[in-house]
Order: sequence, then structure tokens, then C-alpha cells
Amino acid sequence: MSVQDGGWRGRLKGVIAPLASGGRDAGRVLLDLLLPPLAHDSRAAAASAGLSPDAWSRVAFLEAPVCDGCGAAFEYDGGDFASERCAACLAAPYAFARARAACVYDEASRAVILKFKHGDQQQFAPLFARWISRSAAPLIETADAVVPVPLHRSRLLARRFNQAAEVARPLARAARLDYLPDALARARPTASQGGKSARGRRLNVRQAFSVTEAGRRRIKGRRILLVDDVLTTGATAEACARALIAAGARAVDLAVIARVRTAREPPK
Repeated sequence: MSVQDGGWRGRLKGVIAPLASGGRDAGRVLLDLLLPPLAHDSRAAAASAGLSPDAWSRVAFLEAPVCDGCGAAFEYDGGDFASERCAACLAAPYAFARARAACVYDEASRAVILKFKHGDQQQFAPLFARWISRSAAPLIETADAVVPVPLHRSRLLARRFNQAAEVARPLARAARLDYLPDALARARPTASQGGKSARGRRLNVRQAFSVTEAGRRRIKGRRILLVDDVLTTGATAEACARALIAAGARAVDLAVIARVRTAREPPK
């Protein structure tokens, strides 16, 4: 999904007509103005967030074609006759309808994301929001509101901020979408998902999320864009999506900074 930067003059050419007509085209134009499409960001923008040129060059951004259901990259473009979903998503779809990730979760991106999550380097949040704004553009265009995956209050106190919320906030603001940071809550504390099997991850977050009363009123009948940092097995996003849909959301899509390289194995 390569996006070229045509400069301010080129972007301003298409501003007047979409803004005059209103609707989602206007929102897309405003998003491009606030978060200019720079082919996954220029080195200058990355450097301003504290990301070195070497670190930036090693990030493996995900390019089309990708699975519409989980965001995993296809090995090759099958053309018009190819399925839009991987075998696993065809056989056992997630509760969330679609997913997109900006980059592969590997050694390079992991180092940056861990600095953001555990190193208190929140300056990366706008950069990650920009990355997601490009990779998840089709999801943003159809979304009604943005909801971050919540932390339990005990973990929030220890970390001092919710990394998903820090990315979701500028993303929602730029897209002019409702930002609902309190729509979802962690009903109970959960252990870290690190090191757990796919089944262990599902059990760990089973019924761990609930929709608040205020959130219930604001998500009813709406398409929600759920935002998180990393997608591995999809257990956390699945639990969140189920809670949102049970509370009345029309549909849930998922946008993350990074995802593991391979798709799920199809169920046997």
C-alpha cells in the first residue's frame, strides 16, 4: 500500500470539492491534511519522534495484498480471482469484521513498540497513529467511532498511560471520529499474554472486558474501530469485539500498529 507524498500544493488541489460535498470524502481530505500521506512517514517525521534513520529503515511495513479478516500479508497477489481472506479467516472468522496492521511485529518494530509501552516514550504515539491512518484507511472511512483496548486500573496505575489510547486519540481526532476511551473496561485483571499458547491467551481474556453504561449508549448501532498495539493470536481483540457487539455495536474493525508475520493456521 505505497502512498506517495505530492506536497501541500498537490493535496490542496483536491480539498475544495470534497469539503463542499461533505461526508466521508471530506473527512478523508482533512485526515490527509492533518496526517499527510508520506509513504509510511518521512525520515524527518520519524526522527522528530526519536526514531533513528536506521531504526526507521528496518521497520517492515505491510503492503497490499493482505487478508481482509486478520491483516496478514499474502505471499503473492492472486489478482481478481483471489480470495480477500486467508484460509483461517474463511474457516473461522474473528468476531471483528476486518483488521489492518501498519507493520510486521519483528525485532525492529518490537524494539520501538516496547520503548513506547514500557519506556514511557509517548512521543511515538502520533507517529504510530500516522502509520495506522495509512494502513487502515478503508476501515477509518467506514468507522463511526474509535475505541482503544483498555488496561485494567492496576496496570494503568503502574504504567501511567494506556498505549492503545495514546494512539487512538490522535487517530480519531484527525479522522474527525468520535473517540470513546471509556466505552470498554477491563472487568478483571489478567496476566500478561506473553508466552501463552493461543488457547491460553483466549482463556486469559475470556469475559475480561465489558461495555460501560455510558459506552453502551454511544456504541449502539455504530461501526467501531478498535485500536490496539500488537496483534498476535487475536484473543484480546476477539474478546473486546464480542463485548462491543453484545452491547449493541453494529460491527467492529481492528487497527493495530503491528502484527505477527504469519496468518493463523486453519482449524483442523
